Amino acid sequence: QVQLVESGGGLVQAGGSLRLSCAASGRTFSSYAMGWFRQAPGKERDIVAAINWSGGITYYAESVKGRFTISRDNAANTVYLQMNSLKPEDTAVYYCAARAYSNLAFSRYEYNYWGQGTQVTVSS
Repeated sequence: QVQLVESGGGLVQAGGSLRLSCAASGRTFSSYAMGWFRQAPGKERDIVAAINWSGGITYYAESVKGRFTISRDNAANTVYLQMNSLKPEDTAVYYCAARAYSNLAFSRYEYNYWGQGTQVTVSS
């Protein structure tokens, strides 16, 4: 069982930055691929970024490429999402997810554990 707790969300002006953190419990964190998803009101929960077990392979949704960076610290059982040049359309609840396999995946249905979410609001 893995428990995930996100932090770092908040209100920021367009063009600003935020860094989300996701702290994981459990001794097997380093073997899990991790992902960040987001869900805006009335929309589907979509992938933002994903990272494999070692951090050597990453994936980004087209809408955030060049602005967001996913990283992980296996010693600290934590995954991060650095978000720069934020836009109003980035406003959503952001969720951290863990996948009980080492390779990353793009669909929310391939992730086994979820955090409670953290709100990110970008004002224009």
